[in-house]
Amino acid sequence: MRVLDSSAFIRSHDVEGPTASVPRVREELNEESSLRFDAEEGAGMAVHAPSPESVRTVTNAAEQSGDARELSETDTHLVAAAFELDATLVTDDYAMQNVASRLDVPTETVGRDGISEECEWRWQCVGCGRTFDDDRDRCPVCGSELTRKR
Repeated sequence: MRVLDSSAFIRSHDVEGPTASVPRVREELNEESSLRFDAEEGAGMAVHAPSPESVRTVTNAAEQSGDARELSETDTHLVAAAFELDATLVTDDYAMQNVASRLDVPTETVGRDGISEECEWRWQCVGCGRTFDDDRDRCPVCGSELTRKR
């Protein structure tokens, strides 16, 4: 089974075998791509809402990898659905691929290369240059903004 992100519908990506997606994906699509979503659903695609436990598992993995801020609710639900259904996640989103890799969820891409390795992000202060393992809005030392770094 493959769990399809918005990019699969936007790029008219064809997949063999059973498919699934989450309800919020349809809301992200324009008129033409939403017709593809509806056609795939009519052809048997499951529209799956993952359990709160699976969503928490994905949220925890995203926090550990440093990708939590990068994932939308839809992204989190897609990874959780693939995790729960023991499926392959079809997405071009690097943060989703990184979190999926952490959870041993296989991924396929639609229109670009996938990630080559899982990474953990750190945050670096743009003012004083200090690095931190946890995500914060501001540097606790000098108060400057933090940026994500590999």
